[in-house]
Amino acid sequence: MHLPRLLAALTIAGALAGPAAAQTAERLYVMDCGHNAASDQSRWSPGVNVGKPIEFSDTCYLIKHGSQWLLWDTGFPDAVADAPVTTPVGTATRAKKLSAQLAELNVKPADVNFVAVSHTHGDHVGNVDMFPTSTLLIQKPEVDWAFAEGKKPPFKKERPMKLPDGDLDVFGDGSVTILSTPGHTPGHQSLLVHLPKTGWVVLTGDAAHFKDNWDNDRVPSLNTSADQTHASHAKLAKVMADKKAQLWINHDLPTFNSLKHSPQFYD
Repeated sequence: MHLPRLLAALTIAGALAGPAAAQTAERLYVMDCGHNAASDQSRWSPGVNVGKPIEFSDTCYLIKHGSQWLLWDTGFPDAVADAPVTTPVGTATRAKKLSAQLAELNVKPADVNFVAVSHTHGDHVGNVDMFPTSTLLIQKPEVDWAFAEGKKPPFKKERPMKLPDGDLDVFGDGSVTILSTPGHTPGHQSLLVHLPKTGWVVLTGDAAHFKDNWDNDRVPSLNTSADQTHASHAKLAKVMADKKAQLWINHDLPTFNSLKHSPQFYD
């Protein structure tokens, strides 16, 4: 066969075959990674519900993609299950340890290929050091900010890390995509997951802390950039519209209570 015809045939064959890898993740487990009883909601909604207490969920998600596992956020440290921690923000508790929830699924920390964290606040990176061999997926601006001189390191930096500066297709098939959504912190990120039956789901991290803040495009006082927060909200809203995706807000207790929890799963 002449070379031009051979190239054309290969092109057509490739188009008909389509991508070899899966276009969806296999399963998603919702894990209870703690709760925070906060005394003043207005820390997250300036001028709204001043002095009103609020309870936050803290959620981790384990995603199965073929033979690989990805853990999204790691929650409060497992030690909080043994001794609740009170801070100026509120009282942190854990009903279940992350290690125990993984063990229920016969998943060991060494089995987890990737740990991706939305950002480096303590209620999201509390168990990162439980996974020393997993590749940590975290935005470069977040690492630069969190490990700046004079700051207490959020976890051990000497570990496998991949540092995108923008969106990242984790498995190369569009099934799990990290979305750069700065504003809460300089390198905050969210996660877009595609499941065969459930469809598309956006895991917000702390792009929004509860539904009322999302609905009203509010910026918590602790965010590092209001402009970036508004832009990230707009980006997520466009992704949701394009994909007809569900929005699962990490700290929104009604959202957490409405979901199936591990060892049940979404597929």
